[in-house]
Amino acid sequence: MTKENQDQIKWHESMTVKLVLLGTMAILFLIPLQLIKMVIRERENNSNAVRMEIAEQWGKRQTITGPVLNIPVYRNPGDNSAEKDRVERIWHILPNDLNILASIDPEIRYKSIYETVIYTANLKIKGKFDIPDRIRDNYIVIWSGAYLSMGISDNRGLVDQVIINLDNNKIPAEPGLIDYDIFQSGLTFPLSLNKSDPEIEFDLDFFIKGSDGLSFTPVGESTRVELTSSWTSPSFNGKFIPTTREINESGFKAKWIITHLNRNFPQEWVGPIHDISGESFGADMILGVDHYQKSERSSKYGLLFIAFTFLVLLFIEVSSKKRIHIFSYFLVSLALVLFFSLLNALSEHIGFNASYILASVSIILMISIFSGSLLGDIKKALLIGSMLTILYAFLYFLLSLNEFAYLAGNIGLLIGLTGIMWLTSKTDIFKKGGL
Repeated sequence: MTKENQDQIKWHESMTVKLVLLGTMAILFLIPLQLIKMVIRERENNSNAVRMEIAEQWGKRQTITGPVLNIPVYRNPGDNSAEKDRVERIWHILPNDLNILASIDPEIRYKSIYETVIYTANLKIKGKFDIPDRIRDNYIVIWSGAYLSMGISDNRGLVDQVIINLDNNKIPAEPGLIDYDIFQSGLTFPLSLNKSDPEIEFDLDFFIKGSDGLSFTPVGESTRVELTSSWTSPSFNGKFIPTTREINESGFKAKWIITHLNRNFPQEWVGPIHDISGESFGADMILGVDHYQKSERSSKYGLLFIAFTFLVLLFIEVSSKKRIHIFSYFLVSLALVLFFSLLNALSEHIGFNASYILASVSIILMISIFSGSLLGDIKKALLIGSMLTILYAFLYFLLSLNEFAYLAGNIGLLIGLTGIMWLTSKTDIFKKGGL
């Protein structure tokens, strides 16, 4: 064999060329990792579509507003104006006191392999209206046309009849709204007032179905809401956090106390001049971190897994002076990428934690047995298996964290990179000059 041929073989077998090839291969494996992410998102979209379908049939997220007292008024442009020139508006009066007791009975509803949270809530609402003494300037009040309205974001969730007790008079609700100045969906309670009625007390008790969460709008001059449920993982949302809250293994209890000074609309006005839709608050019944989100988060670490596994194989190759074919690196990379697809597929059926254990053990055993057969050394196979076990345990630790996942990940990378630098400094082949 000539010296030229020997140099050519050495060039092809050099560590520099192998590092370039492995780096290129690792980058190319970003493509299947991205495809797996797309599949995970597609499955998540299917899950969301099922949730929306169940919500359409059962009842969507509910927001309760009111009740609100509405009285028609009109203003005459002039004393000589004709009747047809009168412009009618609605005088909206909010309750002085509004007390709400809500009890939520949640349930996890399944359809195929997907799940969502639905509930039935019992609402007890009490309060009173104090009609202002003064009548708005230039307005004539039509007392006989007064009515109460209540905003309900999805009327399909109402269970049975809704009856309001108004000064000991029971008034059944009528479907729909007479005006849409304040909200777009709800109920109407017709009534007839007298100018002499200074105060109106009300109470009503009804059931409503919904999904995901329940919210309220603080329309009272003093609004008190007490919300209880057996759900153990609530998420409090909206403009106001609870004044007091208690969460334990039996459920949660939360209480809000809000005054009219905490919001951005008054106690009474005429016409559609205030938008109160963004002032709501309440609680969501969340299922924790969804397994699709965890699967997608884990797939973002795919390149890191490939890189660390390549480095371990390279150090074993250098230390044992046994050549590992580039195709073997390719097969190991396929196994590492397969983990993320297998994890998502299993988690749809047996949950994320069990899926993670089963998928990681399968891949670790597969790569360890393959490496042992390839190298003919059980100790080195155990070394590779131990390294992969540490990597998968570290990834699970990161997925379990929320606020500190980014910090913990960077600390872990710092420690790992420090170890690689130390091993590199002790390896003869990386001490030599040149590339």
